[in-house]
Amino acid sequence: MASTRRELAALIEQGAIPPGQVGQAVALSGLHPSGRAWGLFVDRLLLWLGTLALVFAVMFLVAYNWNEMPRWLRFGLVQAALVAAIAVYCWAEGRGIVKNRVARAALMSASLLLGVLLALFGQVYQTGADPWQLFCIWALLMLPWTLVARFDALWVLWLGLLNLSVALYFRTWSGAFGPFFISDAAALWGLFVLNTSALVVWELGARRWQWLSAGWATCLLALGSGIPVTLLVLAWLFDERSGFSAAALVYPAWLAALYVVYRYWRADLFMLAGGCLSVIVVVTALIGRYFMRQGDPGGLLVLAMAVLGMGAMAVIWLKRLHREMSA
Repeated sequence: MASTRRELAALIEQGAIPPGQVGQAVALSGLHPSGRAWGLFVDRLLLWLGTLALVFAVMFLVAYNWNEMPRWLRFGLVQAALVAAIAVYCWAEGRGIVKNRVARAALMSASLLLGVLLALFGQVYQTGADPWQLFCIWALLMLPWTLVARFDALWVLWLGLLNLSVALYFRTWSGAFGPFFISDAAALWGLFVLNTSALVVWELGARRWQWLSAGWATCLLALGSGIPVTLLVLAWLFDERSGFSAAALVYPAWLAALYVVYRYWRADLFMLAGGCLSVIVVVTALIGRYFMRQGDPGGLLVLAMAVLGMGAMAVIWLKRLHREMSA
């Protein structure tokens, strides 16, 4: 759909399609969803909303009636829902496109109910475990399901659990090697390494497996990689006590890799636009730091002009790349 839109826009800009026939060309291209496409969208939307509603209904039912329910009823209710979800998956898997959607929704609900069961176990028996252990064990237990399902949304959920585990782990222990990583930046480094590695593996896997080619998943992983490294650079810029930081080397290397990969290997304007935004934020912070030290009130005007100038340059460059990709 995206390539069709780009090709059609290029034809209109080149004048290959007369202005009076643009509407007809858009209708024939299939860019506007048909009645059948709208019906399919509503069907999927209701399926996933219903799935999430059932999962949260079980969780809130137990939470609201906590004092009235004995332990065996709490566990029995969640476990029964979990077994039912797995049974639906086993029944629907491999029985056509429609039932495959039901199977994926059932497996997603089973994965969420697994987390509810672990939280229930920790609350009832007060194990004293750290919060990061809950999400880590949750991710480990649902890993076989993610491998079997080959479902991108389930993999994203699994990676989200790992991100929570890493963030909570470093908040609890301040790093894996004691005094060497006692820093608030340790969690950002952990998230950066995890999401960057996941993005590389995902991009390479998408060349072989079609189900990994969903663009929204790689966009989320790119955000999970870009936001931590940008925050690391900002923390280094504004920390008066810090000397040299590894972020000063990693950040340019990350930008260069982002440009090479998504400019020449797999063209993607979203990734390049994210890199431009990161550069604008870092340069703006650098200019703001300079004027904060100088105490010049006119620095705000310079800062605003710099943001406008960098934003305009980024838009011009991205539009030129868009025309090149559409040619």
